[in-house]
Amino acid sequence: MESRIYDGRSVNDITYHDPEKEAVVQGSAQNYFIYNGTQSTSLGDTAKNVIIFGETGVGKSSVINLMAGRDVAVTSSNLEGCTLEAQEYSFTLSNSNTSLRIFDTVGFEESDMGFNTFMGAIEKAQELVMSLHKAGGIDLLLFCVKAGRHTAAMQRNYRLFSEILCNNRVPLALVITHLENEGVMENWWERNEQTFKKYGVSSVAHACITALPAHVTLYAGKRDQSQSALQNLFHDALSSHNPSYIQDIRDWLATFIAKLRALLTGRIFLKKKEIVKQLEARCALPRSEAQKLAEIIIAKG
Repeated sequence: MESRIYDGRSVNDITYHDPEKEAVVQGSAQNYFIYNGTQSTSLGDTAKNVIIFGETGVGKSSVINLMAGRDVAVTSSNLEGCTLEAQEYSFTLSNSNTSLRIFDTVGFEESDMGFNTFMGAIEKAQELVMSLHKAGGIDLLLFCVKAGRHTAAMQRNYRLFSEILCNNRVPLALVITHLENEGVMENWWERNEQTFKKYGVSSVAHACITALPAHVTLYAGKRDQSQSALQNLFHDALSSHNPSYIQDIRDWLATFIAKLRALLTGRIFLKKKEIVKQLEARCALPRSEAQKLAEIIIAKG
């Protein structure tokens, strides 16, 4: 597994150093960010960049391990993180030659964010977008949903990633988890497909699976079926060969903040001065830019 660390300092001249290639790249555009980390090169340029997201408890880490055919992600129902915080995993899809770069990303749990949570989401969104920009863009959104769980948080997460983060320009596939007790797992989709349409969740492919670990031998057959279902999902979702979606990072943050604020139900009761201070500290923005973004937050509050 390769990890990346991004230092989001805004500069007038784009300058970043790739320690693996011993090169400095420069350009000229406001609102780019310095990259101070290592670039994942083991998978080459053919790797597909995938954001996986879903509510706590849907089994995202178990799905990642199922895709990899080995334990690469820590599985725990107690793991928590800031909204849009991401962990990167790189591997080849089990029993396939498809190389994947997976960004395991924390979604919404509650719609009423406090100020610190809201600012934290902005900070993590910036880090995620910079990471994806460096990796070459986004190829697929993988939305994990627990069978039987249709919640308001599910709708908000769909909007957060598909609409707000990716501007409805990235294909999305659904992974329905916890189906080990379903006689024929695919039958669940036949009964529930219309429910997703009712909630406005659109997908280009789906997989009905169990992600129980290999040592649970009672469901070994369904685990094998689940791995095959995930292989078919990636084949169907990526077969169109559309170019990766790369956000325009020159002005994406202002648009993101405005849309994120509109998605939330709570209000932010802080003065512009404090918001500017937080944006400068968390996102390393110049004061003039932080002031403009603070006005957006206040206006939407």
